[in-house]
Amino acid sequence: MRRLSRKGAAHLVKELDAFPKVPESYVVTSAFGGTVSLIVFTLMALLTISEFLLYRETWMKYEYEVDTDFLSKMKITIDITVAMKCERLGADVLDIADDVVASKELKYEPVDFEPSAKQKLWYQVLQQIQGRLMEERSLQDVLFKSALKGYFSDPLPQNDSASLSNNNACRIHGQIYVNKVAGNFHITLGKPITSLLGHAHFAPMIKEEVYNFSHRIACLSFGNDIPGHINPLDGTEKITSEHNHLFQYFITVVPTKLHTSDVSVDMHQFSVTERERVINHTAGSHGVSGIFIKYKLSPLMVRVSEVHMPLSVFLVRLCGIIGGIFSTSDLLHRLIGYFVDIICCRFKLGPNYSRQILPDS
Repeated sequence: MRRLSRKGAAHLVKELDAFPKVPESYVVTSAFGGTVSLIVFTLMALLTISEFLLYRETWMKYEYEVDTDFLSKMKITIDITVAMKCERLGADVLDIADDVVASKELKYEPVDFEPSAKQKLWYQVLQQIQGRLMEERSLQDVLFKSALKGYFSDPLPQNDSASLSNNNACRIHGQIYVNKVAGNFHITLGKPITSLLGHAHFAPMIKEEVYNFSHRIACLSFGNDIPGHINPLDGTEKITSEHNHLFQYFITVVPTKLHTSDVSVDMHQFSVTERERVINHTAGSHGVSGIFIKYKLSPLMVRVSEVHMPLSVFLVRLCGIIGGIFSTSDLLHRLIGYFVDIICCRFKLGPNYSRQILPDS
């Protein structure tokens, strides 16, 4: 009884076999079948390699949440060259709470406004990248990845001809810490002073003919930054022949947490809108000439993380590719054989001829 029950169970399991085997004596090979098999295996190998390369790639995932950090200070890193002498310029920050951040941390370095050959090349490369960014915003992912690998991390080269220059410009660079509220970083005539009447710049005996707020921005970033990351105003160049010229940059700063397998940093991205005009009181264009960078902070924070395809997803996709190619190729092979049989029978070539061309698999 036990033997019978075992034989019955084995027979039942055998009947459930979803992969029936065809005896070798019933299988006939052909050149057409071999060609199809070669194409199938080649396509399978190419798709497998492509899927493996995709598995090795990473992409950036963006998540949004409310920023609850209001008490900490925010760092502003600036490196700008203005076509005026340092003793005639003053730079500081005035925020919406009327707190004045003095520019003692900033350095005023006399330089030649005309860049050297290396500096020109540096600015040209940066401006080309900025031009591509204006066309394709998806390149921001590439910049995040390239920044992690240290691409374009070289600072602005020094002017080799500095010793022979006439020092007709001023390079203002350094870092300042401000409150996380809206503010105004500005560079204008005269040194900043604080009086009972409020904030002002003292500029005695400066002729209007020497006004020239043409400038180049090598770096402007908010918060912590990583080497190689390119900000929207990096490489900006503004040249004017007018004396009383007002340059305005309206910036929206977005707190950003960047987290990858290599680095984790709290940084700030920003978008910018530019405006410039000539100050002419007789024509009704009022204001103060200079460079004004007005910024405000977004209440939303962006969390950027580097995402990698899980191994389980890769294996499932790989099995789908292999199984799909086998099933599709077998179906196409049978359909082609069926139509060839019909054509051969119609032209009275006989089924044996068609069997030689497309044997049953």
